[in-house]
This record gives sequence, C-alpha cells and structure tokens, in this order.
Amino acid sequence: MTIETLPWSDPRELTDVGVVLANGRLAPRRFANRAEAQAWARPEEGDEVVELNTVCQCDL
Repeated sequence: MTIETLPWSDPRELTDVGVVLANGRLAPRRFANRAEAQAWARPEEGDEVVELNTVCQCDL
C-alpha cells in the first residue's frame, strides 16, 4: 500500500468568499470566487462581499 503525501497548505491562507447581507447575516450560499459573489450581492441594498478564513471563519 502506498501513502500519498499532499503538499502542505498554510491554513491562514485558506479562504472562502461570502456575502454579508444588509441585515448582518451571512448569505446562505457558497460562491466559487469573488467575481461570482460580487455579481450576486446587492451593494445598493447594503450587501458586502467579504473573504472568510475557512479554518476560523473570521473576516479577513
């Protein structure tokens, strides 16, 4: 049996993109990239595109 070693990734660099809605809640969906989130968000209504750390789920 061969064990494959994956390259190391710094967990501080693992990010997702999300949209914080005008009411302060995170949109209940995932986005493939920042461009997709920006196309979906409604900044005129107060939505904000944010990057989140996937390890701690904190804003960057």
